[in-house]
Amino acid sequence: MNELVYSYLPVLIFAAIGGFIALALFIVPFLVAPGKPDSEKVSPYECGFNPFDDARMKFDIRFYLIAILFIIFDLEAIFLFPWAVSFKEIGALGYWTMMVFIAELVIGYIYAWRKGALEWD
Repeated sequence: MNELVYSYLPVLIFAAIGGFIALALFIVPFLVAPGKPDSEKVSPYECGFNPFDDARMKFDIRFYLIAILFIIFDLEAIFLFPWAVSFKEIGALGYWTMMVFIAELVIGYIYAWRKGALEWD
């Protein structure tokens, strides 16, 4: 029984450290952040519209296009990690399957680039 408990000890330590970090990241901003809003805090930021405006306002389709392209290439990265970890076991078929997958994504990226989906004029 002690051997079983000791085998889960690293998981328990990891969970405790993670919980402490999460709690600290939740509490520290309330202690150190200034509470008074000023004109700089309530000004428009990187998304290009006033953050304290109506939530149902229309915004540019380019935001959606960039978000969709980000998701596509983020998914590519998610598939690359397990592929790289199991690279020795999957053999040539796994290698060429991933090369076809990457080629499809590159073709899609070039298509989006040519159509101007990445332009922000």
